[in-house]
Amino acid sequence: MSTSSQPFVLKWGIISTGRIAMEFVKDLLVDPKTRNTTDVAHKIVAVGSRSVESAQKFISDYAPNEEGIKAYGTYAEVYADSNVEAVYIGTPHTLHYENALAALEAGKHVLCEKATTSNAAELKALLKLAKEKKLFFMEALWTRFHPLTLELKRLAEEGTLGDPVVLHADLSADFHIENLPLTHRMLDPQLGGGALLDLGPYPLFWAMLALYEHPSNKNARPSSVTGSIIKTPITGVDASTSFTLNFTEHLQAQAILSCSMTVPSAHFGATIRYKNGNVLVKAPIYRPPAFTVQYYDRPGGDVVREETKAFKYIGGGWHYEADEVARCIRDGKLESDLWGHEKSIIMMEVFDEVRRQGQYVLPEGVEKVDRVQ
Repeated sequence: MSTSSQPFVLKWGIISTGRIAMEFVKDLLVDPKTRNTTDVAHKIVAVGSRSVESAQKFISDYAPNEEGIKAYGTYAEVYADSNVEAVYIGTPHTLHYENALAALEAGKHVLCEKATTSNAAELKALLKLAKEKKLFFMEALWTRFHPLTLELKRLAEEGTLGDPVVLHADLSADFHIENLPLTHRMLDPQLGGGALLDLGPYPLFWAMLALYEHPSNKNARPSSVTGSIIKTPITGVDASTSFTLNFTEHLQAQAILSCSMTVPSAHFGATIRYKNGNVLVKAPIYRPPAFTVQYYDRPGGDVVREETKAFKYIGGGWHYEADEVARCIRDGKLESDLWGHEKSIIMMEVFDEVRRQGQYVLPEGVEKVDRVQ
């Protein structure tokens, strides 16, 4: 076999040993051929945690058959490891800025969980550094890379449905916050707790995909953002939040988005209504199993045709974003064409504005660049 037909193998360092890092690591170990990927592959070379023991336990639990993974008791040692090419950051939101900053300063490419940072100013500072150092940086918005999302976008934009008009999306979960310790990531304001930064990225993602990315929108940012927050009396973080985005520069479109940590998700998932039909995205909206396209006989008329598409794959769905990172780094790109820096900035600016309107101010010192108040 010639060298050129060998896949590009990206060597990863993992920052954090929490649940989301576990999901990501398990997916990195799924054989890429099971998803028809032959051009890139992944190797985990280091895991960083708060102790060597927890890093080693994580490796033993989730990558027991992998050889040569280094277990580190600090994140700094992962950044210093010359074998690590890219780091995955799965720590709580309010630690992302300092973790990503250290990784970039050490010359590592970065895939950072969402919400990407505590505020937009932190993200802009990271992106400036990444560009200066010619390093790849991407928000880990894994849903964008799913085969379902790619097919939905193709059908939504090929012209038959016309322009989008109204989108509803919700992601909620009953975390039983009355029983949680005050230091839990959903309750602790020091960790950016609450529904908005934890659950909110997903409803907002569908607005970005269906409205912002629609060709008729011509990359125009939202023309207005309105937000409303109900805080929990337990710690003052947002328990339920709703926010609307208008796209009126080129479209006449509105997104109505919600997230709550005190009730389960709404059954409708995400619903996108167009002039000539609807797209119904089946819950859960972070990993939809299927979507249905409904076509009207005339604008605003009766549904005369329905088409449902369902998708299955081995693994949890996190491997698709990893493949994107590997391809971008292989090709010398500094950002993804599918989920680039501008989209992550818009998302963080929306969250900043919703928090500002809802008067959810993070404690002094949590935001390392500027402060939203």
